[in-house]
Amino acid sequence: MVTLRALSLQTKGVEEVQRENIFHTRCYIKDKVCSVIIDGGSCTNVASATMVEKLRLPMVKHPRLYKLQWLNDSGEIRVNKQVLVAFRIGKYEDEVLCDVIPMQAGHLLLGRPWQFDRRVNHDGFTNKYSFVLNQRSITLVPLTPQQV
Repeated sequence: MVTLRALSLQTKGVEEVQRENIFHTRCYIKDKVCSVIIDGGSCTNVASATMVEKLRLPMVKHPRLYKLQWLNDSGEIRVNKQVLVAFRIGKYEDEVLCDVIPMQAGHLLLGRPWQFDRRVNHDGFTNKYSFVLNQRSITLVPLTPQQV
């Protein structure tokens, strides 16, 4: 019985654990650690309004005002500001134009526009994102669920 119990508690491999997980990692923005989510289902890049305010990032008026519908009870959110966010993940440094909205899930959400602009490939099995930037191959690896 003890052997059976021990075998049933073995941890799953990283790839198997990633099957149902959203990609989470951390980055540096103005030398502050921030959380990043990569979401291929998001039609926009998003920066948390709280992060933008705390880091005093300069916002600009959004050229095409619109309303965003979240999947919660808060209803529509008016998107009227944008911010250019310079960030670093390991040796990868980049900047991305983001819509500014109140967001609790993380500080920075990289959506389809970032993936399109960088010609990103997503390996759904390992949940890794790969692309080439300035003739350098870059692979972003997610945090484990325990690290998130």
